[in-house]
Amino acid sequence: MLNIKELLDKVKASPYREIVIHAPHTGVVEFAGLKPGDRVQGLTGDYKEKPGTLLASLTREKNKKSITAPEQGQVENIRTELEGSFVEAGEPLVTIKHYLTRKEVIELVLQEALFLFRAPERAKFYFVPEVDQKLKVSGKRSVKVHEGMEFLIVSRMKRETPLAYSGPDGIIYSVYFGRGDTVDEGEPLIGVCPEDQLTVIQDVVARIQSEWEEE
Repeated sequence: MLNIKELLDKVKASPYREIVIHAPHTGVVEFAGLKPGDRVQGLTGDYKEKPGTLLASLTREKNKKSITAPEQGQVENIRTELEGSFVEAGEPLVTIKHYLTRKEVIELVLQEALFLFRAPERAKFYFVPEVDQKLKVSGKRSVKVHEGMEFLIVSRMKRETPLAYSGPDGIIYSVYFGRGDTVDEGEPLIGVCPEDQLTVIQDVVARIQSEWEEE
């Protein structure tokens, strides 16, 4: 049985996620003058086309490239001792403390509460036609899955094979991929909710939407 209070207490105890910004390639690093405690803005715009706050720049072979914040938050640490130094790709440069949004909290709780059926290999996945049609017409929670049910098609290297569900019986509550997306092995494809837990999960989602305060 899902312990809602325990799940929410766990999230409330640590409502942040640390984002470590690494050097994307080698080069000489120059920081943008930020200091711990400063607020930064992430990608914005309808299509996330506007870059976030400038954190640093890397210069390689006279080519200077900006490193910007991927999400909003607060600067926690800056490796100022590296200023003007040549750094290798992957070197940690800045740490941002990102306060979880309402949507992120809901997703975090759902990934704890649901059974996640994961990709068995890196490939593209499609729902079989009858499931795809039902999802489009009636929505995610209209489809029930059970052990051995062939509900997905795996497309890899021009080879298409059916994929059977393996896990507890339930309702498709979340879908984590888009049609034609390439999904890495081990990444979740769907989240399945036992029918007797549906009301409980819907209640906790409604509670987060009403109670969670975003920074």
